[in-house]
Amino acid sequence: MLRRYIYFATALALLALCAAQSNTVALGAQTNPAAQQQTGKQEDKPKETDKKAPAAKPGAEVTAEQVAEAVIYAYGSRGALEQIRRNGIERGRLTRIGADGRTEEASYERRFIRGASAEKDKVRLDQKLPTIEYSLLYGEGRLWGIINGSAFTPREDATVEFQSQLWHGLDALLRYKENGSTLTLAGKDKQNGVDFYIVDVTDKEKRRTRFYVSARTLRVMWLEYEEASQPGGTPLKYMRRFYDYRTAQGTLVPYRTVFFEEGKQTQETRIMTVTYGVKLEDSLFQNPDASQRTSARQ
Repeated sequence: MLRRYIYFATALALLALCAAQSNTVALGAQTNPAAQQQTGKQEDKPKETDKKAPAAKPGAEVTAEQVAEAVIYAYGSRGALEQIRRNGIERGRLTRIGADGRTEEASYERRFIRGASAEKDKVRLDQKLPTIEYSLLYGEGRLWGIINGSAFTPREDATVEFQSQLWHGLDALLRYKENGSTLTLAGKDKQNGVDFYIVDVTDKEKRRTRFYVSARTLRVMWLEYEEASQPGGTPLKYMRRFYDYRTAQGTLVPYRTVFFEEGKQTQETRIMTVTYGVKLEDSLFQNPDASQRTSARQ
């Protein structure tokens, strides 16, 4: 049942875009690649309110919301993303490239529990480098680190890097409604023979992320944003490119991400495994110092 729904929902979204852009870009209705893996279990079924994509009137210009909703369907549908990806564990390898050209390898494990919006999410990132192991945690709108069981305040660059993944990642588009963000269609582009929709997502804190969406596959191929590396500093230009898309429990995931700063590659992330629907204890996301103070009071 879910497989049938996602197929038709994606087809409707694509047809809506085709109708709006019939004189410019022929998208063609395609089967949602994420639907191929759906199990059809009752708990994975999208909500009734997700069954229709915004329809464009024949001859009308496509809107940013129509593009965004079509992208969400292509990645698995809003209902599937909310229910299947409400928590999970991601493991992989991270390569950083320093200003001197030297590379630093690390393995990582990212665990998360999604809230009603991104600011209410709980995220824990454990990293293991050749010389050190530490964790960065986000919860209740705050970020802190843990090393050897004690909390510490992360460096400014580590904080900016971690937060940029929260505010300027794929979820900024896939969860734009939950986050109360506004959308703007910044136009269309064509690069290397590929047509793109350009969608700007601006969240409630006025952080803007620009997404380049393939008009054929409705996948985000890359995103761009500007941000200062430290408070009061000059904004720098950043870009994330997404490769090696695969299905994970019926949803679409890029298994390779390359990060650029001012046009220079500084980081590459490769996902080894990702599992959604894993039960995670709240204690994983707690500040150890706060936990000790609570125990002492008791």
